[in-house]
Amino acid sequence: MAEIGFYHLTRTGVEQALPALLGRTLEAGRRAVLRCGDAQRVKAVDEALWRATDPVWLPHGSAAMGHGPLQPIWLTAGEDVPNGATYLFLIDGVNCPDAGAFERVFDLFDGGDPEAVEAARRRWTSAREAGHALVYWRQQAKGWTRGGR
Repeated sequence: MAEIGFYHLTRTGVEQALPALLGRTLEAGRRAVLRCGDAQRVKAVDEALWRATDPVWLPHGSAAMGHGPLQPIWLTAGEDVPNGATYLFLIDGVNCPDAGAFERVFDLFDGGDPEAVEAARRRWTSAREAGHALVYWRQQAKGWTRGGR
C-alpha cells in the first residue's frame, strides 16, 4: 500500500507548489511521475518547471522530449511510468487506479474550487477504503501543515 498525501492548495496554484515538492523528491534520491489531466496541461507544467527558480533546476521530460528511462521527473497525461518512479504526483483531479505500485502519492488539489475539494474528498474515501495510509496537508503562508487522518 502507498502513503497518499492530499495537498490542499490554498495560497498558490499547482505550478507554484510543484517545484518545492519535486525538488525534495529529487533530494531524497527518488524519481517521480507527474500525471496531468491532458496533453495541454503537460506542456504548461513542463514550461512552468523550466521557469522555476527554487530549486533552480528540475530535470524532467515527457513523451514530446523522449528518453523516458533517463528522466528523473516524467510528465504525462497517461499512466505510463518509463522512468521507474516510486513517487507519483497527481494534479487536475486525475484518479490513480495503481496507487499501490508507488511508495508515495501526492494528490494536489485547488482549495478555492469547491468541485475540486469535493472530488478530493471522494478520492480520499476511495483510497482509505483501499487500505492506503493517508495524510492531509494544508498549504500555509510558508510551507505546509499536516492535518488529521
